[in-house]
Amino acid sequence: MSALTGILYAILVAYLGGWYAGQWNGNFALLLFILTVVTFAYWLAERFHFKPARERAAQQLVANDASRRETLAAKGIQKVDGDVEPARQQLLQQPWWLDWTAGLFPVILIVFLLRSFLFEPFKIPSGSMVPTLRVGDLILVNKFHYGIRLPVIDKKIVANHDVERGDVMVFRYPANPTQDYIKRVVGIPGDEITYVNQKLFVNGKPIDEQSKGNFFDDDANVFRPEFTEKLGNVEHSILVDPARLSPPTPRMDFPFRENCRYNIEGVTCKVPEGHYFMMGDNRDNSEDSRFWGFVPDRNIVGKAFFVWMNFGNLKRIGSFK
Repeated sequence: MSALTGILYAILVAYLGGWYAGQWNGNFALLLFILTVVTFAYWLAERFHFKPARERAAQQLVANDASRRETLAAKGIQKVDGDVEPARQQLLQQPWWLDWTAGLFPVILIVFLLRSFLFEPFKIPSGSMVPTLRVGDLILVNKFHYGIRLPVIDKKIVANHDVERGDVMVFRYPANPTQDYIKRVVGIPGDEITYVNQKLFVNGKPIDEQSKGNFFDDDANVFRPEFTEKLGNVEHSILVDPARLSPPTPRMDFPFRENCRYNIEGVTCKVPEGHYFMMGDNRDNSEDSRFWGFVPDRNIVGKAFFVWMNFGNLKRIGSFK
């Protein structure tokens, strides 16, 4: 078993090393599920086989020592050298391959349950959500806000809150579901979303926005006009870039492409059933639904709600809208 465990650990290290080096895309949810199953198997084996076997061996050692002492005492030998306690403790000691498998099962199980059904941490990799979120923000995502989903296969089994306009949502990128994206929900099923001349319209009505002056984007080292926008019940800030007035151009064909109309002023899309239209708050510096289409409900990961750390700026810690 020690050799088998060593092989399994070598496979794990090789997988993580290739993932880190960019040789392949990893699936952390699947990996965590496999680790939970494997360590659970070791835990069961430890509890019902290996540990009882060690205890029996230790008991047998003590019994043999007691028998030897009785035999010697019957012959008049009362003083017997030797203490079996160190040997007994050594027999009871858990070997390394069980300590690093069965011993880790409770911790891995807790992480698996927390990450799968409650909260999951993410790191913001780009500036598409500036000024709401900054590069380097470490955020928490509520996994059960939109319903409970089975891990790995991501099938919703219990519904909860509906997705609402204005929510900041993490989802799997439709063109490559191994990548997680974060954007703001702009359109829900049935909505007609129009973005022309850097103005947003929902169902033909312009979204009210108020100027907040200029915002210094320290990631790009430039000033950009900042506005307050209200989507649904959520009031939040957005940025626009006056130098980028060119309309969005779809980067690829995508499902329900026929629902979108592109022209020299911008784009208008009718959101299909079971899908959502997503946009970044850094409007002219965001690759979003204007370019690659709608996000299906099955791709939802959860609702982002809290910055729990930014090592470059501790003032960033806190909730956001």
